Amino acid sequence: MKLFYSPASPYARKVLVLAHETGLIDRITVTAATASPTGSAAEIAAHNPLGKIPALVLEDGTALYDSRVICEYLDGRSTGPRLFPEGDARWDALTRQALADGLLDAALLTRYERVLRPEAQRWDAWEAGQVGKIRAALDRFEALAADLPALDIGTVALACALGYLDLRFPDLAWREGRPALAAWFAVVEGRPSMAATVPKG
Repeated sequence: MKLFYSPASPYARKVLVLAHETGLIDRITVTAATASPTGSAAEIAAHNPLGKIPALVLEDGTALYDSRVICEYLDGRSTGPRLFPEGDARWDALTRQALADGLLDAALLTRYERVLRPEAQRWDAWEAGQVGKIRAALDRFEALAADLPALDIGTVALACALGYLDLRFPDLAWREGRPALAAWFAVVEGRPSMAATVPKG
């Protein structure tokens, strides 16, 4: 299998963390690719018409995207621990994944606004709205932190989201006022799968 990714992408990191945790990482060739909201790299668009990463190309040439689909595909082929639980726990895990991914969506929109949009065209209210969503998601996770399971797709997504905030948004100081979430992340970021996938800006 071949994974197109960016070293700074939190969505690609989610896939890589899951691949490490399920023991499938050695079956994946990782290929760095550049994706942009204003254009599409040919090497990615050949597999994903949206031009987004991550994209996983299977042995038969079939391409899977986005990170949610890739993670569930890999989890289904794991012979070890499974990160997508069954029963009622599944819906809880998927909802937490959706919240973490939503936090990331807002963070990426904020990043694009700050870095890619010409300064004269930036919209302060837009950025404030996205930052408000980030903070609201963080506050919800703070309330949930004491009851978070050790490891599932929801906690993997959350850990990758927090790592991205550390990389791109140190100014948000997300740990302030969220001691339970900060303590949780201090433990999780020490996992080998997280250490092996630290994003590079």
